[in-house]
Amino acid sequence: MLIKPSVVNLEQAAQWYAALRDENVTDAERMAWKTWLEQSPEHQAAWRHIENISHKFEPLRGYGPQGAAAAVAGVKTTRSAVVSRRQALNALVGAIGLGGLTWTGWRHMPLPELVMAWHADQHTGTGERRELTLADGSRVWLNTRTALNVDYQAGQRRLVLLGGEILIQTATDSLQRPFYVETVFGRLQALGTRFTVRHTDERTRLDVFEHNVEIYAGTNNTLRVKAGQAIEFNAATVSAPESADRMREAWSQGRLVVDNMFLGALLDELSRYRHGHISVAPEVAGLKVIGVYPVNDPDQVLAMLEQSLPIRVRRSLPWWITVEGR
Repeated sequence: MLIKPSVVNLEQAAQWYAALRDENVTDAERMAWKTWLEQSPEHQAAWRHIENISHKFEPLRGYGPQGAAAAVAGVKTTRSAVVSRRQALNALVGAIGLGGLTWTGWRHMPLPELVMAWHADQHTGTGERRELTLADGSRVWLNTRTALNVDYQAGQRRLVLLGGEILIQTATDSLQRPFYVETVFGRLQALGTRFTVRHTDERTRLDVFEHNVEIYAGTNNTLRVKAGQAIEFNAATVSAPESADRMREAWSQGRLVVDNMFLGALLDELSRYRHGHISVAPEVAGLKVIGVYPVNDPDQVLAMLEQSLPIRVRRSLPWWITVEGR
């Protein structure tokens, strides 16, 4: 039976991994780690998970001083006097590259779509946003970790969203061609409108801010979504309409607009803009958050949340953050 490690066990495993990779590790620490590892299958599963993630950084050692620094930064404990947490994070991000299609940047995209993303017409990496003007004058904004194909033909204007999120402001077409956005779960037709589409391996979400969008879902349903409405669908189901979320539009201006949102949901959203892992303790995940936060600086957002909420942000490794109660 496959064992899914808990957040607590993963956090402990990350701390042990960092300690063992420290050049000053002692024999006593190695023995203590071995004792911890043998205590339960859950500990062993957590250790394997952290090892698998950490080994992703090992190839960086072969790419000169910068790569070596990043590989060490990814696993070196923060008690080192030589490299601070901030320096380690900067070295890691610098070597990986904010604009690259990296394992951390695309960890939520299913493998077939990940492969396609490498060949997409347009794509963004972790923390990157981009604005495009298409041949007909329509404007498209790509959010973080987004892969998009553009297919304009004589009879239609077609975008294929492989993963991630886009904001679209359609323009009037002199050829009167229909404007489509497709995902693996269905087709959306813009009816002279401004809207966002977010696609994951589980569902596609549509938020409409102007005019209407028609959905042709995998369930063979056709549904018209009006301005101010949002809907989610996949190959099996279509949700009932709900109110459009302004946060789904505000990211194009570099802002996370949060209105009475659970902290856990906000951190999940924030993790899309930052390399690495962010976990949240269950006792604080349900805290409600209101505010406007900068998507360009996730670490500043974490600092702002730590100042305004009864939480503590712990960094076991540069790429592993845990948010817990004070």
